[in-house]
Amino acid sequence: MVTHTQFGKTKMALSIAITVAGASQVQAQAENPDNPFQEIWVTERSIESTLPQELARYGADVEVLTGELVQQHGYVDVAQALEMSVPGMQITTQAGAFSYIDVAMQGSRSSDVLWTVDGVRINNRLYNSTSPADTLPASMIERTEVLKGSHGMMYGTQAIAGVINVVTRGFSDETEGAITVGAGGQDTQRLNGYLSGSLGDHKLVSWFSQDKTDGYEIYDQYQPSAVNKKRGYDVNSIGLKYGYDFTEDLSISLSGIETDAALDYPNVSNTNINDRLERIFTAKADWFMSDEAQFFLKGYYHSWDTDYYTPGNPSAYWGYQDVGINAAAVFKPHDYFEYHIGYDFQRYEGEDEYLLIAKQQEEVNAFFAQIRSDDDLSERARFALGVRQDDTGGQRATVWNASGVYELTDSLYVQGMVGTSFMLPSAYNLYVIDCPSGEGCTHGNPNLEAEESESVNVSLGGISYFDGRQWEWKVTAWDRTVDNLITTAPIPVDMLGEFPDGFTRTFVNVNNEVDVQGAELLLDGEVTTDLSLIATYTYSKEVDSGSGEQIQDRPRHNYKLGARYQAPSGLWGMNLAAKYVGDKQSNVTGFGVQDYGNYTVFDLGAYIYLDGQGRNHRVNLRLENLLDEEYATRVGSSALETSDTGERFRWNRLAPPRTLYVNYTYQF
Repeated sequence: MVTHTQFGKTKMALSIAITVAGASQVQAQAENPDNPFQEIWVTERSIESTLPQELARYGADVEVLTGELVQQHGYVDVAQALEMSVPGMQITTQAGAFSYIDVAMQGSRSSDVLWTVDGVRINNRLYNSTSPADTLPASMIERTEVLKGSHGMMYGTQAIAGVINVVTRGFSDETEGAITVGAGGQDTQRLNGYLSGSLGDHKLVSWFSQDKTDGYEIYDQYQPSAVNKKRGYDVNSIGLKYGYDFTEDLSISLSGIETDAALDYPNVSNTNINDRLERIFTAKADWFMSDEAQFFLKGYYHSWDTDYYTPGNPSAYWGYQDVGINAAAVFKPHDYFEYHIGYDFQRYEGEDEYLLIAKQQEEVNAFFAQIRSDDDLSERARFALGVRQDDTGGQRATVWNASGVYELTDSLYVQGMVGTSFMLPSAYNLYVIDCPSGEGCTHGNPNLEAEESESVNVSLGGISYFDGRQWEWKVTAWDRTVDNLITTAPIPVDMLGEFPDGFTRTFVNVNNEVDVQGAELLLDGEVTTDLSLIATYTYSKEVDSGSGEQIQDRPRHNYKLGARYQAPSGLWGMNLAAKYVGDKQSNVTGFGVQDYGNYTVFDLGAYIYLDGQGRNHRVNLRLENLLDEEYATRVGSSALETSDTGERFRWNRLAPPRTLYVNYTYQF
């Protein structure tokens, strides 16, 4: 299921209950033991693990997508699960599962959203606009935490519109595990499993997955010479975690994830291949010294190596390495307030032989501090205030954040968050030498300033009862302005002497502010004991300050609907997920402004336990794109290779067609 966290009265970093409506729901459940809403208990006492829930207690808007929902729906990768299940988030896959995606969260660009795995930043600093979701199989998910709004104070660069944290398989005291085999359309094959348990104070969990398909043709028009038209993938991932408790209050954990992937990225002429090897290693230590002091230390290493080529041609390398240290402490020396302080260090280096980005290195040192009120100060009001400074050696950025919650009644609350964030220019923005044809070339601009933004989020929400059944509702509004927005443009006259001959475009900071405003409506509850429903509507106004028009490829209206039925026995169930994407426009070379979008997509799923109450054998069915809706995720044009007059043809990049997936799982 998806849960929405606002409240949850807890003491410092103790077990946190993520509930459908937070503290009010906790109180209602205590008063009404027959309350049908479930809780998810996050029992880790780590500062890092409980951070999203702590931020939610102080006014952040957080959605939690559980592994249970992901498995019951039969999603293939993380992006599919987020696309259909998380309220207020619009995701468009470029070519189905395990592909790049376009993310819009509260009117954002893809580059405005920070991705982490178990708290480790995985965004590609070579290209801010490239999402890292194409190497995240759904089978690794314990839960996924989506933090909406400005979170640069805690998470640093790129957390302008939100953070997506994928939490991988967790430890368990008892031995448990599962293995899944599956098949589907386009010759899709799946094999994954995990095993978790402990030996005394030693804890282990491991998982593996293999996902592959021949893919589908992702364009409606191709060049006459195009041969490799389908977009396939072959993604193999393994993970291992080890934990040890020295005492009840002092523990360490080690983890490693390796993903080996062959990813096709067709265009209308040919297919580009990304042979990817990604590794993430972490070491963590948590010390719960007392109720007054807690400490956390983590070191991590993240590498991303890709051979990029078209079949029959030599490959070019692009990749990066990211090494970092995170340290944090939470103190509560007296009643009324607690204090969260921390330090982040990141050393990043990367290169791209294809786009001629020479090896570059960057180091970032960051210090942050936050003060939070405690329930001893007020049982109905909570607030937090924090500041962060990042220093890259060449640029400094100071950001701050303030948030708060006030429970007007036991069933009505108001919350808000205001703050600033920043985004450093990518290596592509700074150093690219993109000149494949010898004309119309783009050169990086090493003089770019970081983007800076200010944002405000305000929500009013509560609990209402219909026929004795409890429903959560929430209305959220946001307003964000961006300074120094980075975009490509013709080389300004006063900068012509700074670039080699033949280069006509570069990257610049836009002088005008860019405004993003919007609102989100949420309704979530149970129609009957066995049938639950969630519905959301999002309105996003993203205006180009020059033209006053909606920014290209951004719809103003989006809807999502989810329905879940579980039989009284709990042995079988069905689910339906739907999303509507409103009208979009794109200025296509040779064709002018083109309209697209305005489509509705349905996913249908079902599961059944074959052995009754034993619940060891489960079959899942998922029908992606139930009504076989044919729609474009992007529109564009290309010069026809057989034309001597420069004739162009318009193409649509297509979403996945109707596809059936069948999975069998043995769990123990």
